[in-house]
Amino acid sequence: MDIPALARRITEGDRRALARAITLVESGRADHRAEAAALIEEVGTMREALRLGLSGTPGVGKSTFIEAFGRMLTAQGLRVAVLAVDPSSARSGGSILGDKTRMPLLARDPNAFIRPSPSQTHLGGVARRTREAVTLCEAAGFDVVLIETVGVGQSETVVAELSDVFVLLMAPGGGDELQGVKRGIMETADLIVVNKADGALRDTAMRTCADYAGALRLLRRRPQDPEGFPKAMTVSATEGTGLEAAWAEITELAEWRLAEGHWAARRAAQARHWFEEEVRAGLLARLTESPEARARMARLGEAVATGAATPAAAAAQVLAALDGSAPGRGGDESLDAHSDGA
Repeated sequence: MDIPALARRITEGDRRALARAITLVESGRADHRAEAAALIEEVGTMREALRLGLSGTPGVGKSTFIEAFGRMLTAQGLRVAVLAVDPSSARSGGSILGDKTRMPLLARDPNAFIRPSPSQTHLGGVARRTREAVTLCEAAGFDVVLIETVGVGQSETVVAELSDVFVLLMAPGGGDELQGVKRGIMETADLIVVNKADGALRDTAMRTCADYAGALRLLRRRPQDPEGFPKAMTVSATEGTGLEAAWAEITELAEWRLAEGHWAARRAAQARHWFEEEVRAGLLARLTESPEARARMARLGEAVATGAATPAAAAAQVLAALDGSAPGRGGDESLDAHSDGA
């Protein structure tokens, strides 16, 4: 693959090249990973977009909100990229990747780009290579990159390590003040948006928003927040109400963080986080990258399954062989002997 040519097409705004590049960075093949790393180096990090993370429970209306919100932004002349992460099946490993069908109007907008990606085995609501996809979208000149997570619960907070501003979408009647002060995804949100504030749910949405606003006042103010943040507010994605107010709050927060130096500090901390994640993933890959390593894992797994070894002891044997602090088979042989004796 001609990496410099592909990088040039991406920086020129070629949507087909961008789609091809995201496919490349999501590949797990060793040769593709090398090409993907070279591509990321080639496009660089000179361009920066507003990275907007969006999360919420299933059925809260994330796709509907993104379509209405994205169309409002494109109407203002902004270019919007949507990276939608779709849950992968634990049985087959496949994903539906049907987010575009939920955003038909935005999908046809020339100033928008929508790319669904499978979560595969990555936990936390995002895909493992979402960060690299964000970098490519920034290089392509998009002004706002929306990162839509899979439907997540209280502990999936990885999207906060990808975004400049994190929006948590909530449903009317979804909680009370106690729910709002629980640790986890609530305390990482910069803006809590109660969707579906229309029709028969309007009053319920207002009460839910008031509950969350009261809970947020009890939380300790974070250094990266100006006075009054995080906030809670209501919107109706179907009616389009509250969207401009939400955008005003997002831009106010982003501009304040940029002026106060928190933007750069947050990006630096995120880069360090993903460096460490890459190291962890690489170490895990080494456990199965060679026939010897796979055989070792199979032997020790069998020993654990039959009760000849505890999981902790077997894991210690694997790690010792991995870092070279013990002979590659010494630990295996002792467990095998134990198993034979049993």
